[in-house]
Amino acid sequence: MHFLIIGGTKFIGPHVVRQLVEQGHEVVVYHRGQTEAQMPAGVRHIRSAQAAIPVLVFSDEALAERFDVVVHMIAMGEADARAAVEAFRGRAGRLVVVSSGDVYLAYGRFTGIEPGPLEPVPLHEGSPLRSVLYPYREKAAAAADWTYSYEKILVEREVMGDAALPGTVLRLPKVYGPGGNADLATVYAMRNHPQWRWTHGYVENVAAAIVLAAMHPAAAGRVYNVGEERTPTVAERMAGLRASTVASDENNAYNFGQDIVYDTGRIRAELGYEEIVAYEEGLRRTLER
Repeated sequence: MHFLIIGGTKFIGPHVVRQLVEQGHEVVVYHRGQTEAQMPAGVRHIRSAQAAIPVLVFSDEALAERFDVVVHMIAMGEADARAAVEAFRGRAGRLVVVSSGDVYLAYGRFTGIEPGPLEPVPLHEGSPLRSVLYPYREKAAAAADWTYSYEKILVEREVMGDAALPGTVLRLPKVYGPGGNADLATVYAMRNHPQWRWTHGYVENVAAAIVLAAMHPAAAGRVYNVGEERTPTVAERMAGLRASTVASDENNAYNFGQDIVYDTGRIRAELGYEEIVAYEEGLRRTLER
């Protein structure tokens, strides 16, 4: 199969590229050229200033060929998701987009942007989504900041709403591994809330889920939660970690009565997903870097 990866040079992306190549696929990566990640031999790069977030325009080179699947790693809001749909309608067989569990109403309950009664967990793909949009807009330094227009709910609507270009959505957990959250600071910071649960995923396992969904024709038109099969408490996570100097976050207004736990049964049942790296091994690889 012939894949185009939009973004793909940081953290999760290189693992997606490597796993696709290892399975015999042809991969083209569309990016700015500012991050030159180590990629397997044979991967073709299309470097363009137009690949900066938000990606609103695609270069002529990126649009000059047909792809079986386009995997958009960096769609952040409505405008760039729509741009991808319009660009690859008729040029690709399917558009796979990386989303986030922050689309769920439970996330709004946790952060306080959408107060109300606690949402039941685990969260499945049909669980209620937030009605308050733009969860990070208040933190944006300016309207030009990507956090100002960030909204994965709108990304999902654009990608799943086009009849001519089938879409697939992957709602990712908190991802950790070498090169990103490698110190597991978010776990250490929450140690004063030992019973709280937040679904995580080791980077290579998350990449494997993206690759599987991109390859599998049954994933067309589907939304999948991605993450560990069982979500441990903060205390359980801490039991497997060494001491850290990361300060605990005692000054936030988060509602730790609201767990953020995903049900990942759909991708396991429909596509046969399994982790490729065991939990303990993922921790070891993360913390040794």
